[in-house]
Amino acid sequence: QVQLVESGGALVQTGGSLRLSCVARTILSDNDMAWYRQAPGKQRDMVASITRGGRTNYVDSVKGRFTISRDNAKNMLYLQMTDLKPEDTAAYYCNGVNVRVPWGQGTQVTVSS
Repeated sequence: QVQLVESGGALVQTGGSLRLSCVARTILSDNDMAWYRQAPGKQRDMVASITRGGRTNYVDSVKGRFTISRDNAKNMLYLQMTDLKPEDTAAYYCNGVNVRVPWGQGTQVTVSS
């Protein structure tokens, strides 16, 4: 059964904005969550995380531009992305930080110059 479904990715111009959504059906309510991204030929890396209590953390490359949030009652995780840059181009995935379930299909973000 599918447990993670990401959506919201698109082709945007440099400086644009996107809001990614993740339906985390079984894992979100009890766990710290994160957004990960993977560019072609590279490993999947965490870019933003949020604890059960709402504490957030970001990699330096996205600080000030990305905002992670969650709605536990709705089993939803979000990533608001602003001032997008070509280096942000990747497939974006959600999952737990310490407890993980099978990866979803991801959602593609492509930023053109």
